[in-house]
Amino acid sequence: MGERPRLVATDLDGTIIRSDGTISARTVAAFARVEAAGERFVLVTGRPPRVMRPIAEAFGHRGTAICANGSLAYDMHNDRIEALHLIPPPALAEAARALRAAVPGIGIAVEYPDGYAADTEYQALNWDLNSSIPRVPDEELFRRPASKLLGRHFGYSCDDLLALALPALDGLVTVTHSNSKGLVEAGALGVSKASAVAELAARHGIERESVTAFGDMPNDLPLLTWAGTSCAVANAHPEVLTATTHVIASNDEDGVAAYLERLYP
Repeated sequence: MGERPRLVATDLDGTIIRSDGTISARTVAAFARVEAAGERFVLVTGRPPRVMRPIAEAFGHRGTAICANGSLAYDMHNDRIEALHLIPPPALAEAARALRAAVPGIGIAVEYPDGYAADTEYQALNWDLNSSIPRVPDEELFRRPASKLLGRHFGYSCDDLLALALPALDGLVTVTHSNSKGLVEAGALGVSKASAVAELAARHGIERESVTAFGDMPNDLPLLTWAGTSCAVANAHPEVLTATTHVIASNDEDGVAAYLERLYP
């Protein structure tokens, strides 16, 4: 299994969060071992910071979280959000226009560091949430820098939607998906989970060869291909399973915890 990493980076949903939405005590204890050994761990997620407080509590307010696929940092110690790389308003508006042209009928939502809004077409998976999403005209929706641009169309699989979005958004934003039904998500051009973790590692003098990363979905691929050691959980997307150096047990089997336990007995 090699030397212990100096930095451990992991995705959340589908990687260490189980299918029932929980994080096991075993997983929390495994990451506590990483920190007790003097190494760093970072949670790297597509989630916005506003839904990260239960995660911070589960981890005892230890560690750092990179949110919105690299756009934001969330300090779990003191509940502070830092904007890293946001989509400028002109690029945001142009990307939305291009996505609507490529996928007629797609709904658009925008995540900001401090909230979110959407057009009238966008539909969330949580139907109760739809009534509470601010619905605003385009001039307001694209008026300020954003952490993520979201596009949803239930008539497409995530993979098919991504195939349409990639050429349409080339040169405007970085687009990916995390297997949320009929959804693609985009960040600032060149920004990804990999770029954010690389910046964090550089600040602490950590080379990529000393980073171990875990993930399950296409939005994890940049990080997994950048890290010196990469692990896909068994339930990962097929592209992820073929891109990593190791395949470990699934999220429901605490595969990440089992791997870390062998490194940090």
